[in-house]
Amino acid sequence: MTTLSPPFAQARSIFEKLYANLERVMFGQQRTLHWLLAAFSTGGHVLLEDVPGTGKTTLAKALAVSCDAQFQRIQFTPDLLPSDIIGISIFDPQKQSFRFEEGPVFCHILLADEINRASPRTQSALLEAMAENQVSIERQVRLLPSPFFVVATQNPIEFHGTYPLPEAQLDRFAMKFSLGYVSKAQEVAILNSQGRQHPLDTLKACITLDEMQFLQAQVKQVRISEELKHYIVAIVAATRNKAEIKLGASPRASLTLMRTAQALALLDGFEFVTPDVIKELAVPVISHRLNVDSQSRFSGIEASTLMQEIVDSLPIPG
Repeated sequence: MTTLSPPFAQARSIFEKLYANLERVMFGQQRTLHWLLAAFSTGGHVLLEDVPGTGKTTLAKALAVSCDAQFQRIQFTPDLLPSDIIGISIFDPQKQSFRFEEGPVFCHILLADEINRASPRTQSALLEAMAENQVSIERQVRLLPSPFFVVATQNPIEFHGTYPLPEAQLDRFAMKFSLGYVSKAQEVAILNSQGRQHPLDTLKACITLDEMQFLQAQVKQVRISEELKHYIVAIVAATRNKAEIKLGASPRASLTLMRTAQALALLDGFEFVTPDVIKELAVPVISHRLNVDSQSRFSGIEASTLMQEIVDSLPIPG
């Protein structure tokens, strides 16, 4: 870690305050918390896939509380409609006119819980919101609050009553990762911390939305060399030529990998991106965007494994 200039030092201080607040609630998740904050500070969105009970919902709530942000939660079910997410026009008999009632998507941090339990039609209601921070309703474009961040959770697709997310929606998520089980010692610490009340109940805001916007602006100033930009493009391009991958990653994956690498570099204490940061983020940023062919999938080959093979095979810029 190097000595940071004042603006970067201030931005990293915001990172550290957020991380410390989240760590009070989430035990044993150091690197996944870093990934979450990297996505959050770049305006990306996160998809958490894990078995129930690993803290996915708690993590989203803790982030919202830490930022003093408006938080909404949507529990996705098979009968959920798009209007339940984006809103609907309601007739006002007193004024003899329709008024628009905003849906839960109009917030700063949205928890889309068990998103793959809803139908594809309802899942798609989030597409425009996640890509452009707006929704189009009744020929009108309505802007969402800034910042707007989606934390979506899903159960593994082998679970009953789930619908795989379409490729277009998966591509809107900056990262996909799992929290996983913690160690036995950390699980004991969780039991002790919740003996009388949940740590989330006593959590307080540690930054303001203005500080969050300053952080997002500062992340864009983190330097990344031309060689590393070519390295990113080489990683993404390799997914389009690998035999086991039917559909490779798009240029959106390259942009996301660059932006999240800038954020994680700053969080790690650097004003510039290093190859190690790119290698670390390649799997959580790109894997979920890949469509593995059926023969490889039936053989048990996962996209994350193929992505790691690509990263390991490419030379690191000198």
